[in-house]
Amino acid sequence: MSNKRQFLAASTLAALSGTVAAAPKPVVSPGPGLLTITGSIRNTNRGPIDKALDQMMVKQQQSFTKAHVFDFAGLTKLPARTMAPTLEYDSKPHTLRGPLLTEVLRATGAPEDAATRLAMRAIDGYTVEISLGEARSLGLIVATHLDGKPMALGGLGPLWAVLDADRIPELASKPVTERFAKCPWGLYHVAVGA
Repeated sequence: MSNKRQFLAASTLAALSGTVAAAPKPVVSPGPGLLTITGSIRNTNRGPIDKALDQMMVKQQQSFTKAHVFDFAGLTKLPARTMAPTLEYDSKPHTLRGPLLTEVLRATGAPEDAATRLAMRAIDGYTVEISLGEARSLGLIVATHLDGKPMALGGLGPLWAVLDADRIPELASKPVTERFAKCPWGLYHVAVGA
């Protein structure tokens, strides 16, 4: 069959079936959203802030027109790293697992320039501002598991942007209580290009 006939046959079939090719819809996470990435990203799966339903973000004076939201399953599908830093809360090593923050951002189509600014926000409003280059060099992960178990809300979770302070000489030389200032626990929002 010639290209013209193939085109006509396909066009007729489409017209008869009443289907029109639509742009693919963004994949929306089926589970509750745990981490919202906003700002300079290309891959989105939700619209603007909802002033009625996004109360924590509204109270923390956040605003956005588009975002990418990850649920627990979406984060655990990304390649994970494991680390075992000594934590300030009990001065004991604990195993933490989760994807690199840079991989989470890459999945959203965020810029990969080292100078890109990030604002990591915790549920209590604690905010850490760093560059993507610093996040990369520190090896920050978005921890989903502590000692092999998903982290609970009310503890350090359900997500924690954390680093392996024992393996970073300039942090390992500090008292353990001063090693995690750039690690918001209860992480729920990252603004890219902040």
